[in-house]
Amino acid sequence: MSVIVLTGTGTGVGKTVVTAAVAALARARGHSVAVLKPAQTGVAPGEPGDVHEVSRLAGDEVTTWELARFPDPLAPGTAARRAGALPVTPSQAAAAAVELSRGHDLVLVEGAGGLLVRMDDHGGTIADVAWSIGAPVLVVAEAGLGTLNATALTTEALRRRGIECAGVVVGSWPAEPDLAARCNLDDLPVVAEAPLVGAVPSNAGGLDRAAFLTVARASLAPALGGEFDANGFAAEHAA
Repeated sequence: MSVIVLTGTGTGVGKTVVTAAVAALARARGHSVAVLKPAQTGVAPGEPGDVHEVSRLAGDEVTTWELARFPDPLAPGTAARRAGALPVTPSQAAAAAVELSRGHDLVLVEGAGGLLVRMDDHGGTIADVAWSIGAPVLVVAEAGLGTLNATALTTEALRRRGIECAGVVVGSWPAEPDLAARCNLDDLPVVAEAPLVGAVPSNAGGLDRAAFLTVARASLAPALGGEFDANGFAAEHAA
């Protein structure tokens, strides 16, 4: 079973674009890919959500599955409660991931917000999903000031739970990185105790499918199917 769980150090860090990039590279290598979104929040019925963005960028050949959606832009557990709906539990999300893995070479599970955001009223999180199926977690982080603390806290939480960290990806690398962003290229893998395995340009989500694949290949490391070299990238942007 090949499953990767993707989480952010917070919301709005570029997690969906990174998910699409990993999916696009796997599809380009001829693998069958599924993307699971256990709970989509902040999106009304009929509106496109994160899985639609993945399909737009990575291709319609990618299987997508959204288990539930709740209209309020809140943590899934809170949003479900406000909607008067049943939440998606970690066990339900894990079962869906396992089901998808039976027919796909790679399953990507995209969480909502950060690692310990509550999925239900019992404190279940996306970390519980990863732990229950033995899946590694790819952490998507911000580029600039404040990201070191958030990334360190996220990866420490993974280690304490015995969950493998598949690396850190900067989800939205700015066209003109400031001093903090450039220094963070060296510091992120140190505080995370995990490799920097990508930096996706901030404009990647607006590209067409062919251009996105090219950018994905340059922006993600060989472990994720790309050609990104963390040392070379850091040297290129040396502070």
